[in-house]
Parts: sequence; structure tokens; C-alpha cells
Amino acid sequence: MSVAVLPPAARFFLGVERSALGRSWRARLDAGGEAQALAIAQDHGFPELLARVLAGRGATAETAPAYLDPTLRDLMPDPCALKDMEAAVERLAHAIEKGEQIAVFGDYDVDGAASCALLIEFLEAAGCPAPFLYIPDRILEGYGPNLEAVAALRARGASLLVTLDCGTTSHAALAEARARGLDAIVIDHHQAPEVLPDAIVVNPNRQDDLSGQGRLCAAGVVFVTLAALSRALRRRGFWTSGRPEPDLLAALDLAALATIADVAVLQGLNRALVVKGLAVMRGRTRIGLAALMDAARLDGPPRAYHLGFVLGPRINAGGRIGDAALGARLLLTRDPLEAARIAAELERLNALRQALEKATLETAEAEAQAQLMRSNALSCLVVAGDDWHPGVVGLVASRLQDKFKIPSFAIAWAGEHGTGSGRSLSGVDLGRSVRRAVEDRLVEKGGGHAMAAGVTLARGRLDEFRAFLNAALAPEVARARGGDALLVDASLTARGAVSELVAQLEKAGPFGAGNPEPLFVLPDHRIADAGVVGADHIRVRLQSGDGARLDAIAFKAIGGELGKALLGGRGQSWHVAARLGSNVYRGVERVQAQIVDLARAD
Repeated sequence: MSVAVLPPAARFFLGVERSALGRSWRARLDAGGEAQALAIAQDHGFPELLARVLAGRGATAETAPAYLDPTLRDLMPDPCALKDMEAAVERLAHAIEKGEQIAVFGDYDVDGAASCALLIEFLEAAGCPAPFLYIPDRILEGYGPNLEAVAALRARGASLLVTLDCGTTSHAALAEARARGLDAIVIDHHQAPEVLPDAIVVNPNRQDDLSGQGRLCAAGVVFVTLAALSRALRRRGFWTSGRPEPDLLAALDLAALATIADVAVLQGLNRALVVKGLAVMRGRTRIGLAALMDAARLDGPPRAYHLGFVLGPRINAGGRIGDAALGARLLLTRDPLEAARIAAELERLNALRQALEKATLETAEAEAQAQLMRSNALSCLVVAGDDWHPGVVGLVASRLQDKFKIPSFAIAWAGEHGTGSGRSLSGVDLGRSVRRAVEDRLVEKGGGHAMAAGVTLARGRLDEFRAFLNAALAPEVARARGGDALLVDASLTARGAVSELVAQLEKAGPFGAGNPEPLFVLPDHRIADAGVVGADHIRVRLQSGDGARLDAIAFKAIGGELGKALLGGRGQSWHVAARLGSNVYRGVERVQAQIVDLARAD
């Protein structure tokens, strides 16, 4: 297949300095990248376009084969490289051998649910008494362990508390656990303060951890912990023919789901977890996930996209506006009828969540527009409302960030206090700034990681918090905006967009944070047809100069500049920036382009 390559001296791809969305287009590969792509293609016989995609994601002729087949054997770290891992494993192994009652306390999102399912499945396989599962109510209890929950779990007979995807900043609750004779282990990944709570803390993002595994989500850290725990029990002679060692590889579907849903960077071990986890998930061996895929009418094998945008939101729906433990229970159940019941309830809650989100977003966008009109130098949007549901503010923040291209916070007030969630841009560390706000006592509680964070604050501190974030994030946002060009991997025509090409590209996946999905430009293609489909999408048919046609879609384009250009450009020729994928309809798979931008082909 012939692939058009941008000459190194060219400044803009196809001369596009300003597209319909106001962005410049640039080639992803520089001269060095072009040479690397050529070496990959020549050394391994890879198709030219696949070689370019690999080079654009940092692969070399030496590393390209391993990039296409990431393995746990090559990428799994020594678990004991994580700080306090040995102490955590020792305490867990002792609890298992003695048959102690263990309480598992998780966060109410997908990462928390998957982390809980991973640990509880292992503990049950090891013959432990049924662990107590505790997921807090988002509205009534908030994030992380609290004094009342700790007291209740201890009163029920727990002697060991394990917090998952939370606990790193829970000093008061874990001090209470210690005072009540309840040992505590924290397995987390959120950014950590210098002073840690009174517990064994396994967190690759604690400031004294040198493992280099800070990109793992909580479920990834749990998986590494269970590998160490299984090994420790093996050395103790715990596993016998009557109690076989759990197959951790069979649980990779949970690690993959959490990694994608938590928008973890898809590099190194994370890519291996997702690649191998998707393979497990396609076997439909986990009853709860199979039921959820059926409830969501997922047609075809699950891909990374489905984990992030189909399955993940449904599992999250319970924690946002319903029973927070529904997601974990779905992932753990072995009863097909119970799985179907929970999946149907999550489907219902997700539809309700979508309606709440839409209503809140309209108000939030209006407030955001007003802020941007007052200042063209904002580094962060912070919007708040009295009638907003706390369960959807994170989604609203994400929508604002997507639309306005700056970090965004949305806060739901309840009296004189509010809870809020923020979403960031790539290269802008929101969690670090929130941690500083906690240290400066601008907010009462807060934490997170680079791309997402949460806070609890007093109504009277809103303006101070807004000013603080705009000052703190300004340098990083300026750098991110300076590099805000659309990076193009190559150009091709409608005739070249075939199923074989899509299959080749999928080998370089899964795509997501840190491993961007390939972007192509179809130059000088005519919009043969364009029309509205669904509530706010636009379906397009593109035609190249040789008459070949390609179906395409622009998601959520109605009302925006992209939608206006597509609907107003029928019959005209455009340079179209798009990603390639497959659309399965009634069991038939076809190539479909997802349009992300376009520019006049003058």
C-alpha cells in the first residue's frame, strides 16, 4: 500500500495551519522517526503504515516485535520493588493461614470494584472466611474509609482491613482502626502526602517508592500484590492438591477493565495487562461481565473502547447514583440469574445517569462560557451548582475539559460544603495541585492523580480555590497548549481503508492514554452525503477522486464547528482527519472512519 509521507521540511501537514476546529495539523514523525519507521519495515517485513504507527509510539527496529506482543513475563516487575510490599504480603499470608476475618474496603468506581473482586476471589480461593466487602456511599460517606465504617467492620469481627484504590490520605480513619485493634493495609495508586497514615501502605506513587510502577491503576497494584502473595504462600507450602494455587492469569480481565476505565497510561506493564486481559474477556468466562456485555448489547468481541465507553460507565453507574457495591458484586457473582439482575439494574442506572448528566452539563457549560468570556487567560475552569448530583460531576468535568481543552472542575453543593471532581489535560498534573491545596488548607479533603482528582471544600473558599488552580496550573497548561496540534500518522484514500489495514493497526493497540490511536488524513475527499443520526451524531459518506467510498461518523458533532462544516460541506472536497475502526451491525463487520477534524481542500 502506498503511504503519503510528509517531507521533513514541511511545517504543516497538507498545509493545514487552521482546521475547522482551529487546530494545525502536523506529522507525528520527524526525520528521525521516518528513518526508524523505514528500519522497522525493512528489518521485520512489516507493512509500511504499521511501521510508521509503531515508530510514532516510540518503538524501534529492536523493540517493535515486543511492542506488538507485550508479555507479563517480560514486563512484570519484582513485586518486592514496591515499598512495603514484603510487609503487606507477610501480614496477608499470616491472616490467610490463621483464617482471620478480613474486611475489604474499596472505592466506588470501576478501579475500586475490580480491585475488590481481584482480592476477594483470591482470598476465597485460599479458603478464607467470606471477606466483608464494604463500598462507601458516595453521597452519605464520601471517598475512602471513614470512622463509622471502621468501627462497624471491627464490631463485625474483622481483624484486618485492606483498603483498595483509597486510603493513602485517610489518616484519621486508619488511626481509628489501629486504636480498635484492627490492622490495616492500603493498596492504592493515588498521589501520596509525605506523611502516610498508620498502616502498611503499598502505593507506587508514595514519595519514597522507587519501583517505577506509578502508572499502574489500583487493580494493577493489586494484581502485582497477589502475584507476590501467591509466591509467598507457595514457599510456605500452603498450596496443596486440595487447595490449588489460584490462576491469576484468569483474573486479567479485571486488571484490563480497570486499567482502561481509569485511563491509565498504556505503556509497559499496563499494555500487557490489557492485551492479555482482553483475550481472557473474549472467552466470556466471568459470568458478571458476560451478563453486562449482553445487557449493553455489545455486538462482537470486546475491545479497549468497549471497556472504557460501554462496560466501564455501566459499572460506575452504581457508585454514581445507586448501590455503590453493585459493580463489585457483579464482578464476583457466579450465579447467572444474579448476574443478569445486577446487569439490568446497572443498565437502568446508566440511562438515569445519562439524563442527569445532560441536564447538569447544560448549566455547567453556560457557567463555563461566562467565565471564559470574562477572561481569555484561564488555566482551569471551576464550575459549581446547588442542584447538581454529586455522582455526575466527574463526568461533567470531563465533558468541559473535552470541549474547552483546559482542566476543569465541577462541584456539587450540599449546604455550605461541596464535593467536586476534576479532569485534566495530558501533561498537566491535577492531582499534585490538589494535594497542595489540601496542604494549604484551601480544601478540606482531596486527592487523585495526574489526570483526575476530587475535593471537598467549603462554599466560602470557592473563589480562593479557583484562583489557586489558575495560578498553579498556568505553566503546565501553557506548555500543553503550545503543543496542541493534531498529530497525523499518514495519509491514505478511501480505497486503502480496508479491513486488512484495520486488523494490522489493531496489533499496535490497545490504544488510549500514552498510546494514541493512529490518526490519518484522507486528502481531497468529497462529502458525498451527511446526515444526523441518533441525538447528536453525524453519519458521513466520503468519496475519493477514484470513486471509492468510505462510511464515516462524527460523534457528538451536532452544534459544534465540526458538525456545521460537515452538514454545510455536502458536495465539497475536504481534507478529513479520521481514525479507522470497525462497525459491527447485525453480525457484519465493516470499516468505518471516525472523523475528528477536517479542513478545506482549496
